[in-house]
Amino acid sequence: MTGKSIAVVTGGAGFIGSHMVDLLLKKNFVVRVIDNFTGGHEKNLKQNINNTNLEIEKLDIINLENHNKIFNNVSYVFHFAGIGDIVPSIERPADYLHSNVFGTVKVLEASRYNFVKKFVYAASSSCYGLADTPTDENHPIKPEYPYALSKYQGEECCMHWHKVYNLPVISLRIFNAYGVRVRTTGVYGAVFGVFLKQKLENKKFTVVGNGLQKRDFLYVTDAVKAFLKAAESKFSGRIYNLGAGNPQSIKYLTELIGGDNIYLPTRPGEPQCTWANISKIKKDLNWKPLITFEDGVKIMMDDILSWQDAPLWDVDSIEIATKTWFKFMDKI
Repeated sequence: MTGKSIAVVTGGAGFIGSHMVDLLLKKNFVVRVIDNFTGGHEKNLKQNINNTNLEIEKLDIINLENHNKIFNNVSYVFHFAGIGDIVPSIERPADYLHSNVFGTVKVLEASRYNFVKKFVYAASSSCYGLADTPTDENHPIKPEYPYALSKYQGEECCMHWHKVYNLPVISLRIFNAYGVRVRTTGVYGAVFGVFLKQKLENKKFTVVGNGLQKRDFLYVTDAVKAFLKAAESKFSGRIYNLGAGNPQSIKYLTELIGGDNIYLPTRPGEPQCTWANISKIKKDLNWKPLITFEDGVKIMMDDILSWQDAPLWDVDSIEIATKTWFKFMDKI
């Protein structure tokens, strides 16, 4: 035993998970990463690869056993692993339910059998659907597509394990997290990855609708600080919104990046505005976002060369990629 606190980060090679790893190592935790490296990338961990407090296990959470040694003497589990994106969830709903629900159960069970002190779940604000704004935690749940459903059911499992097995859990419903290392590959959908690649190639930004729709963008380092505060808090069995509480328009984002826009049809099932009421998390966890949207975008612009290998999207490729979306979601 080292005497240091030990934390497990599932999906630790992914976007938010890798920033969680950064913060925990900075706080002198021993960090054990679980990732199957399907969505996550080893390059997201390269800045810490020589840190002796970092342990990496290539493993799919679906295959996690209850008494896996990774969970020995662990204080906190931060559960980010799973599969994301709207379009593929519409095409492969069973895969999403399997990974995001049953996979979460496997991590909950390993945590329960090893007497973990706190389990913090990365939930999604997509559970609210086309919500009234600002949205608080008591808003009716109405997931509009399988990804949203799977993340909400994962959260329900967490709360059930708290109720039945007394496992200390907290769920944070993430709104629109962004920052360096945000996903650059895969199915169309991540607005920053799309726009920054288009900027590099001197192409027009492909803006959905009129660009006046707003998103509650939260810089990723602010997000992971909330996760650590949740783990270290006295609270359990609680759900919190995690956003900046200050929604910004897509058109303003393109103005900050700098360039011309081309406009695409509005997509069904997407809210006009996401806006987190964050009064509960600010009060209970003494947390608040520190990085302004303007500063966050500047940080990403300073790192723009990281998007050199990202896919370049245009009107035609986006139309093909979202064909399934319109086919099934137009009924909403």
